[in-house]
Amino acid sequence: MRDWAKTFYKSKAWQRCRESYIKSRMQADGGVCEVCGMEQGYIVHHIEPLTEKNISNPFISLNHANLRYECKDCHDHEKGHYLDGKGNRQKSLICTFDRETGQPLSDLRKGL
Repeated sequence: MRDWAKTFYKSKAWQRCRESYIKSRMQADGGVCEVCGMEQGYIVHHIEPLTEKNISNPFISLNHANLRYECKDCHDHEKGHYLDGKGNRQKSLICTFDRETGQPLSDLRKGL
């Protein structure tokens, strides 16, 4: 998280907005990822990315129409996310689980 965004993401306004958006997604479809439709949502993503210039504009930063509930993998594929310090995409560790027992089945390295 960029330094200029820390105050916003800790604000009560964002926390309420995020909570109400997740609640609306849970009521709409059980909270599945709005990108892949397969995994459970994990993070509320701003469709129009926040910048130092627009973060104070509630029509961008706190508007449900600019939000999307995404699973971690889909969010990491968004432009500018999950980058190393040099701007290169990092590899994520993916773990699959047995649906009956909940035990991990495998760890797969997946290039992004």
